[in-house]
Parts: sequence; C-alpha cells; structure tokens
Amino acid sequence: MKIAVLKELAEGERRVAATPETIKKFAALGAEMAVESGAGTAASYADADYEAAGAKLGTRAATLKGADIILGVQGPDPAGLKGMAAGAWLVAGLNPFGERARVDAYAKLGVEALAMEFMPRITRAQSMDILSSQSNLAGYKSVLDAAAEYGRAFPMMMTAAGTVSAARVFVMGVGVAGLQAIATARRLGAQVSATDVRSATKEQIQSLGAKPIFVENVAGIEGEGSGGYAGEMSPEYLGAYRQAGHRHHHRADPGAPGAAADLGGAGRQHEAGQRDRRSRGRGGRQCRGRCRRRSCHRQWREDRRPPQRRGPSRGGRLGAVLAQPV
Repeated sequence: MKIAVLKELAEGERRVAATPETIKKFAALGAEMAVESGAGTAASYADADYEAAGAKLGTRAATLKGADIILGVQGPDPAGLKGMAAGAWLVAGLNPFGERARVDAYAKLGVEALAMEFMPRITRAQSMDILSSQSNLAGYKSVLDAAAEYGRAFPMMMTAAGTVSAARVFVMGVGVAGLQAIATARRLGAQVSATDVRSATKEQIQSLGAKPIFVENVAGIEGEGSGGYAGEMSPEYLGAYRQAGHRHHHRADPGAPGAAADLGGAGRQHEAGQRDRRSRGRGGRQCRGRCRRRSCHRQWREDRRPPQRRGPSRGGRLGAVLAQPV
C-alpha cells in the first residue's frame, strides 16, 4: 500500500498532514510512504527528516503515482490529482458543505473522499478527532493574537511609576477552543469572564478560575441540546442572552469577532460618553466615588484630575470574542 502526503497549497496554511514520526510508524507497518518535496517546510520539518524516517520525496506527480491513500490537511485541488490508483482514498478536512463542487469533482475522479471533520466524536475515535485537536490550538492561538493586538501587558503590573491593571478578557462560547482560550488568558494574568448558552459549562468556566456570565432572568429556558451540544434557542432566551452578553461586553470595552482590543487610551472617547452615567449612583445623584463600585470610584478620580495631568488610561480593558462552541 502506498500512502502519499501532499504539500498544502492553500494561502496561509502552514500545517502538514504527516510528521516524520508519523511516517516512521506507517513505514513500520509495511506501507510505502511518499512525501511531496517541501510538504513540511512551513511546519519546520525538513525534507531530510522525512527521508530519514523512510519516505520517498518527489514532485506531486511522482508522489501521487499509484497512491492508494492520499493524506492532506485541507482538500487538494481536484485538477492536481492525477495518476493515483483507482478507488484511492483521500483523507483530509474537506469542508463538504462549503465546498460541494470540489467534493463532486472528487467523485468524478473516482476518489473515495473521507472528510475527517465528520469523524464520530466518540471515545473510540478520539485519536482521530481533528475538530477537538485543532480547536484546542485555535483557542490558544486566539489569545496570543489578542495579546499582540492589545498592545499592553495582560497581567497587573506594579512598578515604582504606578500600577497597570490587568486586562479583562471576555470569551464568548465555551467549547474546546473557548476552554483553552480561558486557560491561556488566565496563565497570562488577565481577568477572564466567559459565557455560553449551555448551562453545563458554568462549572467548567469556574474550574478554570474565570467568571461565568449566564442568563439568570429567564427561568426554564436553556440553549442546551442533546448530547451536550448547543441547541436552537427560543426567542425569549436569545434576547436575554444577547442582553447579558452586551452588558458585560460593554463593561469590557467593545471588541470584534475573532480577537480585537480597545487599546487603553483609545477607549477614552467612548468612555467619555458613558462617564456621566457611570459616575452617578442610584436615583441619578452623583456618588462622588463613595459607592462600593470600584469602577465608579476610579472614574470619579479620573474626572477630578487636572487636564494637564490626564494621560492614557491606567490599565486598558480587553473585550474579545475568542471562540464559538465546538
């Protein structure tokens, strides 16, 4: 049996379908391994590493010639699949709903296409669950990207010049990616809060040291479906969920889907519009910083500063939509 590993041609794709260690395991089982030259370069695997593991390197045409199984990260262009054995298997993430025309093209070529994202998420198939493994990495990377865009330190910094408050990270969606995002942001020292439509995730959020944000004012309505997955929400629950998320996201400064940040002083114009409301206590009276709300007291002190001493806000706040339930 010949197994071919192709180089990923999609823009920005740096992954590879097989590492030298994987090649070594397949070769030990008696498989003939063929790897396209440069397949692992973007993933920091040299061609020499594949050769040392027992693979034959060559062009795409030579790699595909007589191949019984073709491995990929993303589905390859059907126009480039030539010379493989009749009825060859193509194993990759194929996105069949979004790339239906490409899947139909595989069928015309006589290729048996196996979409790895359709692998049953059961105990026996955990080692082949690409959704969980890649979502775990996506949650980690999303926080790193958010930290890079944020432009400030995540943890609280106490120096002789003053104190910078910790960043506030808001994670929406506590699936595999969301849980990893919470854990990573906590390790970086941020104040983390998270929300999800499934009530079962509340304990998971708390176990990671984050603050759960859930709908409390709609009794008997939840967004949790069968098998622990998120189900379709009723209009009442959806409206309450949006309000809860909006209120908390507003406190953390507006963010954007993916990972976006309000860079400290950049949020001052937005905060100015909310200053009067935030500096007033119950009944519309000025609380003058004497209420028990820390944010209100801090804002009152900011308002009392002379204009010439006013500078960038002390410690920015980060609001980021980092993940969706998986």
